[in-house]
Amino acid sequence: MFPEIVDTRNLRNWVDDGLDWVIRNWGDGLEWAVSPLLRLLIFIEQALLLAPWWLIILVLVGLAWLASRRWPLVVLVFVSLIFLGVMDLWEDSMKTMALMIAATVSAVLFSLPIGVLMARSLLVRRALIPLLDLMQTMPSFVYLIPAVMLFGPGKVPALLATIIYAAPPLARLTDLGIRQVDPDVLEAAHAFGASTRQRLLGVQIPLALPTILAGINQTTMMALAMVVIASMIGAGGLGYQVLQGIGRLEVSRGLFAGLGIVVLAIIFDRISQGFGKQLQTRIGLAETRL
Repeated sequence: MFPEIVDTRNLRNWVDDGLDWVIRNWGDGLEWAVSPLLRLLIFIEQALLLAPWWLIILVLVGLAWLASRRWPLVVLVFVSLIFLGVMDLWEDSMKTMALMIAATVSAVLFSLPIGVLMARSLLVRRALIPLLDLMQTMPSFVYLIPAVMLFGPGKVPALLATIIYAAPPLARLTDLGIRQVDPDVLEAAHAFGASTRQRLLGVQIPLALPTILAGINQTTMMALAMVVIASMIGAGGLGYQVLQGIGRLEVSRGLFAGLGIVVLAIIFDRISQGFGKQLQTRIGLAETRL
């Protein structure tokens, strides 16, 4: 046994009492602050559930065609979506998709400005990298505890946990993409009289878009990876089916729901990668013409 050098009970009590104080004094304000996230999630979920199944298939198949211009991907997306419907996983898939889309949109709005600040300031980057490491490596169950205490079981803590887990890759890759822009291009833009803001919006971000899109792809995949854990606190969807399969020892339920998660991951991964490759090709062609 390791010798007890410091009595940690007082520290633990201080942490617990501090969280109780936050809940008593700031609970209503925090619920008001996160209410836009909840409304966004509910709006997306209701839109997906109310939309005809054939319309959703048509939209995703169309995106697959626009992203790749290749029939194999179109067929893969179509067959995958039909699989979700045939296996009676459509409604849960739409709930999972809504959580993933809401978390990805929120992470984009949160991570892009942070990535830009990190690229423009070494001090900000040094300060935020440890925080991003903590967000990505800390077990999600740890920050689920205060989230559930603050907001209760339901969609809000599930969405917050998903955003915290999925946001860091996009911030890192935004920072990386902007810093990797060729200095000669920036010098040329400066020589033509472009301001700092014009260089950022007109040169750095457009040239960094392939890397940023790769970050969005990683954020989407990590959001899907959280669906099973999020289901434990009321998110529902395919993750809840997996959880039920574990609790009831129903191999088929857990297996098919797990395959549904894999199907969604493949669909969104292939589509986002396709758009990223198109963007890289266009930028490469533009550079060649210059």
